[in-house]
Amino acid sequence: MGRRSPLDVAVADLAEPQRWAKALGVSTESVERYRATDVFDLHLDTFIWARILRYRMERRHTWSPTGRHFAWEVDLPRAIGGGLTGGIWSVTTNPFRSAGARRDAFAENLPRLKRSLAAHPLVEVVDTVAGYREARARGHHGAFVGIQGANALSSSLDDLDLAIDGGVVRITLVHLTTSRLGTTSSPLSKLGKTAGLTDFGRQVVERLDAGRVLVDLAHISEAGFWSAVDAHDPSIPLIATHTGVSGVWPHWRNLTDDQVRAIADSGGCVGVMMQESFLGKRPTDVRTVVDHLEHIVAVGGEGAPALGSDYDGMVTPPPDLPRHAQWPRIVEEMARRGWSDERIAAVLGGNALRVIEAVRG
Repeated sequence: MGRRSPLDVAVADLAEPQRWAKALGVSTESVERYRATDVFDLHLDTFIWARILRYRMERRHTWSPTGRHFAWEVDLPRAIGGGLTGGIWSVTTNPFRSAGARRDAFAENLPRLKRSLAAHPLVEVVDTVAGYREARARGHHGAFVGIQGANALSSSLDDLDLAIDGGVVRITLVHLTTSRLGTTSSPLSKLGKTAGLTDFGRQVVERLDAGRVLVDLAHISEAGFWSAVDAHDPSIPLIATHTGVSGVWPHWRNLTDDQVRAIADSGGCVGVMMQESFLGKRPTDVRTVVDHLEHIVAVGGEGAPALGSDYDGMVTPPPDLPRHAQWPRIVEEMARRGWSDERIAAVLGGNALRVIEAVRG
């Protein structure tokens, strides 16, 4: 297993607010604020490595071959020790398989992910906020499950029942490749940003609404975004779980102000991710992350910003935010800007949980 990475905070330091604060160079008050509230991550991709390289999510990993880059950024002991009270753990789709093979892989991977999560004694797999609250009352982490790329279940609309019946709480419609549903925002797409959802993609949105599964608009082309808004039941919140905003840093991966406003107007929220190149000119740091959160507040109100790290999703996070244990630095920066305790708590987890509860209960 090797020695503890300098990217991680020592277990003994995490157990004591003053030592944790000293390790991060923040105030003890920031650590105490952080520990006193729900801390929720809308997008965790750790299962990629459990699936491909047999990475053990339930074990503490004290060494990373990639440092703060790409993988080994999260395991359950470090996430829980670092204050993460809940999150959405994703099954990611291999787009190069046939539709039937993708469906079969998902049918195998969903229970496998749940088993990996439940293997840790302080984790409960939940599919409602009521279940999350019960888990938290027992001092446990509430683990939700999501899908990255609805083309996992795109051979027919009936495939979606595997997710709906399986307790999946959100599905990212499109990932890094264009699919039967619609066009990705990635510049690798041959169709570009002018192509929206297909008729099948619109039917998927309607089916997810009916099944009370959150429609996640991260990764989708701008035209596809507006197609999804048009097809979506306006009584149900929309969400973008892991993104940046173009009002701070113009980028193909980030949302425009109009997109942020549309999600906020639906009662939804926007999770800011921890990928340097999407956040700003490098080197980025905690101030850059809070710049994105602040812009979302300015455009969509205090109910709109949230956190969706995309840790383990091949991202390179800001150097001072490589793991969840460093997130009290986000609290420190928000407090430095004069944010209220209520707004800080909303960003850390309150907004995400409110949106999930509105759809799932």
